[in-house]
Amino acid sequence: MVDKLMDFGAKWLQDYLGLEEEMQNLERKINVLTYRATDIITLTKLQSKKKRKKEVEEWLKDFERKKTEFRILREQAQQARFYSRIQLIRRVQTMIMGTEDLIQRGEFSGGLLLDVREAKRLMPLVATKWKGQAFEQNLKETWECLMDEKILSIGIYGMGGVGKTTLAIHVYNNLLKETKFSGHVYWITVSQEANIPKLQNDIAKFLDIDLSSEDNEMKRAAQLFQALKRRKNFVLILDDVWTHINLENVGIPLRAEGRKLIITSRSLDVCRTMGCQKEIKVKPLSEQEAWSLFQEKLGFCVELPPDVEEIAMSMAKSCAGLPLGIVTVAGSMKGTNDIYEWKDALEELEEPSIRIQQDDEIFKILNYSYNRLRDQRLKDCFLYCSLYPEDYEIPRDELIASFIMERLLDKRRSRRAEFEQGHAILNKLENACLLEGVVKIKDDDTEAKYVKMHDLMRDMALKIAKTKPKFMVKAGIWLKEIPDTSEWKEDLDKVSLRYNILSSIPSGISPQCPKLSTLTLWGNEFRSIPSSFFAYFGALQVLDLSCNRSLEELPNCISDLENLTALLLFSCRDLRFVPSLKKLKALRELDLSDTKISNVPEGLERLVNLKCLNMVHTNLVTIPEGILSKLSCLQSLGVPRHVEVQVQELEALKNLEEFIGGFGEVDRFNQFVRSCQHHKRPSFYVIQVGSGLLRGLNGHFQRMANKGVVFSFTNISLGGGKTGNVLPTDIQELEICACRGLGNSLNDTFSEFGIRTKGLTHCTIEACSEIKCLLKFSSQNDQYVVQGQVSPSAPLQNLKHLRLFCLPNFTGLFECDSLFHPIRPSQGTFSCLKSLFIDRCAKIKRLLTPSLLQCIKSLEVLKIWGCNELEEMIAEDEESSKTSISSLPNLKKLALLGNHKLRYICKGILICDSIERIEITNCRHIEKLPLFLPFIDGQLSAPPALQVIEIALPCWESLKWENPKTKNILQPFVRFGEF
Repeated sequence: MVDKLMDFGAKWLQDYLGLEEEMQNLERKINVLTYRATDIITLTKLQSKKKRKKEVEEWLKDFERKKTEFRILREQAQQARFYSRIQLIRRVQTMIMGTEDLIQRGEFSGGLLLDVREAKRLMPLVATKWKGQAFEQNLKETWECLMDEKILSIGIYGMGGVGKTTLAIHVYNNLLKETKFSGHVYWITVSQEANIPKLQNDIAKFLDIDLSSEDNEMKRAAQLFQALKRRKNFVLILDDVWTHINLENVGIPLRAEGRKLIITSRSLDVCRTMGCQKEIKVKPLSEQEAWSLFQEKLGFCVELPPDVEEIAMSMAKSCAGLPLGIVTVAGSMKGTNDIYEWKDALEELEEPSIRIQQDDEIFKILNYSYNRLRDQRLKDCFLYCSLYPEDYEIPRDELIASFIMERLLDKRRSRRAEFEQGHAILNKLENACLLEGVVKIKDDDTEAKYVKMHDLMRDMALKIAKTKPKFMVKAGIWLKEIPDTSEWKEDLDKVSLRYNILSSIPSGISPQCPKLSTLTLWGNEFRSIPSSFFAYFGALQVLDLSCNRSLEELPNCISDLENLTALLLFSCRDLRFVPSLKKLKALRELDLSDTKISNVPEGLERLVNLKCLNMVHTNLVTIPEGILSKLSCLQSLGVPRHVEVQVQELEALKNLEEFIGGFGEVDRFNQFVRSCQHHKRPSFYVIQVGSGLLRGLNGHFQRMANKGVVFSFTNISLGGGKTGNVLPTDIQELEICACRGLGNSLNDTFSEFGIRTKGLTHCTIEACSEIKCLLKFSSQNDQYVVQGQVSPSAPLQNLKHLRLFCLPNFTGLFECDSLFHPIRPSQGTFSCLKSLFIDRCAKIKRLLTPSLLQCIKSLEVLKIWGCNELEEMIAEDEESSKTSISSLPNLKKLALLGNHKLRYICKGILICDSIERIEITNCRHIEKLPLFLPFIDGQLSAPPALQVIEIALPCWESLKWENPKTKNILQPFVRFGEF
């Protein structure tokens, strides 16, 4: 007993004396951990284009917690007495083990960073939200397979149009939320004529690997293999696979835990030959599911008469449960009320020949909607879209310009009217579900609109175009050699070899295509093209060689293509010379933009039928006087900004609707504006006044849509004379960069700014040291003020996007000189404003007031960067208090970056029901996040649309909360960023 007591006492004494040694050991390990964390933070700062992986972010959070635990433990150890020291040593030993584990986890063999571009690409894909037991079961089964570590590959198969891709998209979107794969989910669309180099390049884009300098297929595969191998967990989705693909030859490592493959195919054999461990068949919809989908696409709000509903149900049934067919047929019947049209449609759909084989069946179903296009223009425009590569998103304005160029539209009195007709046709094709509309949000938060052809629709269009009109389409398939002469049939009408890697045409090849009207070689790598190639293209009307950036010269035989109506050489950046055009009197469109052409082509003045001439971004030095005035049919003209066209020559072009160019002096610009107002033309313009590269507006230029002016590096005060500077009354976009002579506000510089220019939608002001505010209101200026209030003719009432950059003396949006009461903008001012960016405006201290908030209810995006003196985003006014409630009901994104003195977003409460994202970076003194939290189902909840709050950990911990529960409710949305 004595021995046991002595042993026990010795152990206690050892623990008591050993605490200091264990604390030193722990401190050494904490130091190792700190060095590793410092290295990680330094590396991520050095690579600004990349962001930390989620696992790295979690590790850094664990490190901060471990540091805090160590600090507390060390303080307790220094103050501990005998018994507490013995208890502490157990905690120290436990913490040592935890620290060792954290050190080991900090190796990150798969790398620390994600490419920002990769993160941007991994956005949810848009898909129809289908309901039904079969769909939910397939979705559940696929998900269970993904979570099963034993199953590495899944094949989703079924007939064309049955919904394989839709199912895969839903799986993909769910995977983006799954932390297990850390954002490593890659969607690749595989075309019918896919090859290994193209597939390798598609995958390389996701991994930020450049394979362009490596031609050897095996070496390319090795690079991909190593890059993918470093990602322990990833999912690769190959959509629409038609033939067996050797994954090893591509460079895809699979036979390991955590690496998953999903393929979709119309063929079960393809799934099997590719070794899919699990095969999931997507079956047609049941009758009830088909009818529900038919009703949804027809419009649930549409109430059909009983006799029509019976026919509609029969039509839904005739689609054989194929979702794509149902969507297409329902779309074609939308808005149809006449029972005879319904009966006729059902009769067509139920022809016995419609049910032959699977591929023929879906073709007949899709072809049905095509045949129901009673307008031949719609059919021609639909077929034309098949000239683009599979899954290509076609800009709407580019496509409509092609329709006009190909004369697929009815002739109109103006080019603008033809564009409006083109938009109407695309809308009809979208509404009939023959084309898909795509809207993308660009970096400046503006929209860009595209159309896309579903792959089955494109298959159908190409099948139709095998007869009349006859197309040969080999677009976007990495073609290295021109098609064999045997493929160039005599009755070919259009040939598209877009987006390939063709670099040469063997000398002597002369395809005999006497009826060929359109040839597009857009986006290849040609340096030259032999004359023999065009020998038998006498009927050629449209020749598109755009984006052959190595093309140095054109064959002289181009001069003999007398039926040519369009010659497109956009972005042939090495092209310096164009042969004589004097014989091409039928030419209506000539695009030489973004080339190195320095002289006006010979014979340009003879092109009396020319409607569109684009010479923007060329090396052109001058346009000889008198040439342009001879082109009396010109509707659209673009010249380099440094080549100044005389206003008198523009006035002579009585059909001119669109002008892109520049004026070196403000006086010349004022002369142009007054001429436009007098002659009421051109209707559309992008004008640069001053020097420097054409900026801003070029980023979202749309044909026959822009009305914009850029002032850059010029003295605005030198223009105007007695009548002052003027802006076009219909101006929509204004950019002012690095200009002198502005005065303190825009209405100091431009006559009645904001009132006469009511159509202004975009305004950017950058690097202008004199400007202090956007608008200055005066109690003596009745243009803006009536009895101390802003005039009912509210300025800037249609402004949607406002950007203010690098304005060192800017103090606020508005300024007034009233001695008694501050002048408040009327309700109309800023009523359409959607985005407000303020960057490096050093003197601004307070941005908004509660009364100004009443004007910007439409605001969706607010970004404030680098405003070092900013203290309050929403400041108090006379009527506000600390308990005041402010509201931005449509605000979706709030970004506050590098505003070092910012203390308050607002002192009261801010209601933002639509808020999705909040980013606060390097705003170290911010005190509150005053979000109003709604009650949902009787419980205090986060704003319903909230997705993420990005903020530094110290900043988050230092925030003060009126209600302690608020922090806990918002915590799940927090992602810690830089301090």
